[in-house]
Amino acid sequence: MAQIESLFVTRFYRAKLSEHGTAIDPEELEASCYSIAEDDEAGQKWCEDNGYPGYTSYASLTDLAWRFPVFADIVTALDLHVAEFVKDLEFDLDGRTLKLEDLWINILPEGGTHSSHLHPHSVISGTTYVSMPGGASALKLEDPRSARMMAAPTRTKEARRELQPFVYMRPEVGEVFLWESWLRHEVPLNMDEDERISVSFNYKWE
Repeated sequence: MAQIESLFVTRFYRAKLSEHGTAIDPEELEASCYSIAEDDEAGQKWCEDNGYPGYTSYASLTDLAWRFPVFADIVTALDLHVAEFVKDLEFDLDGRTLKLEDLWINILPEGGTHSSHLHPHSVISGTTYVSMPGGASALKLEDPRSARMMAAPTRTKEARRELQPFVYMRPEVGEVFLWESWLRHEVPLNMDEDERISVSFNYKWE
């Protein structure tokens, strides 16, 4: 009898940021994000010069955990989540660890998008969600084999989830998503008049 099994699985981690006991005040976090965005003139200029909708601190600030205690709490929580994900992935880290490389704020207004991309030079990437209004977009993940499918037909609309070319993961406020950094992803159009706020990050092997 024929046997069919799934190979080369892409893992995706989803949990409450506070799951390991680190309490994060969502109101304090949102207020901190707006306070930083308002004061970060270098970040505002980078967004304007590069046509980035809304605001990101990605190219301007590297010390969020020093500036506001709530971000230090986030780092503490993320370290625990990443450690859990590493166990699931069964990485052989050769006695070393994955450490936070960078952490940044994203504030996406109505009509804003973040085009498809990946995170080179990192091992684990992810996002925790601060504000997700009803019309804000889910995270769109792309099948990493897409570039190699060549003449393959499209999938049916009813195809199993693991066979879909794109998967949409809609987060809730206070959740954290983790994935391996080579996984291509994007944030589609924000259809809500309110802003979509998140904090993204990368972990590297050292």
